[in-house]
Amino acid sequence: MAAERPARKKQTLHRAEVRRTEQLTPHMVRVVLGGTGLAAFAAGAYSDHYIKLVFPLPGISYPEPFDMTQIRAELPRDQWPKTRTYTVRSWDAETGELAVDFVVHGDEGLAGPWAAAAKPGDELLFLGPGGAYVPEATADWHLLAGDESALPAIAASLARMPAGVPVHAFIEVADPAEQQELSAPAGAEITWLHRGDAPVGRELVAAVSALDFPAGQVQAFVHGEAGFVKELRRLLRVEREIPREALSISGYWRNGHDEDGWQASKRDWNQQVEAEQETAAAAS
Repeated sequence: MAAERPARKKQTLHRAEVRRTEQLTPHMVRVVLGGTGLAAFAAGAYSDHYIKLVFPLPGISYPEPFDMTQIRAELPRDQWPKTRTYTVRSWDAETGELAVDFVVHGDEGLAGPWAAAAKPGDELLFLGPGGAYVPEATADWHLLAGDESALPAIAASLARMPAGVPVHAFIEVADPAEQQELSAPAGAEITWLHRGDAPVGRELVAAVSALDFPAGQVQAFVHGEAGFVKELRRLLRVEREIPREALSISGYWRNGHDEDGWQASKRDWNQQVEAEQETAAAAS
């Protein structure tokens, strides 16, 4: 007899309203959310806080009040709302405003086109927040590396870096027009890498591999497309022998997969990669 699966933890659903949008770069849009539906929302413990946007499917009747736990228990999977994971760029508890940055490539995807068309008063449902990383003052230096999908978390993390501690941040974007002005402590080294027609992450892997690592213990945050994240995980865990607890490293997305497909396979993929690299680290 199969063991009974543990009950899914009930997640808090928030109903937010679009207050305004801002075109940050040609392919990144900021949506600022607010409204009374954010009264129970709180964030701030981590700089990589994320939320799961909920997009109900047209033509499906959902329970009221809207409850994802009930929906998943009572409706077939093909009727579940679509979810998309996005970083909290900023949260202002005083004004009750939540900013979320979206990468937009025309009509491609689900959340990007929604953000491009968003207007004041539009409603957005989301779950969360989650999170796990924040820059630690005890680290001797900090390494941040990611593509556009990780840019909001890297930006939020740079703004919370302890003063006087070396920081090396590598951010890969399509071209110079996608760069942003970021807040960071004096002395932080921010390197923008322009991908052009190269595969996602190739420039990042080369740049981090070429870095002359400062002395002392690093705390690293490496996120983005799963393929290059796998390469950098090997570099940091196996070649550089950085302890697992000093790393926040994971694929936010994977080439050739939408979020539904990636999230369904992500746990197994990560476990396989980690097992392979732990074995390699033990043998080195």
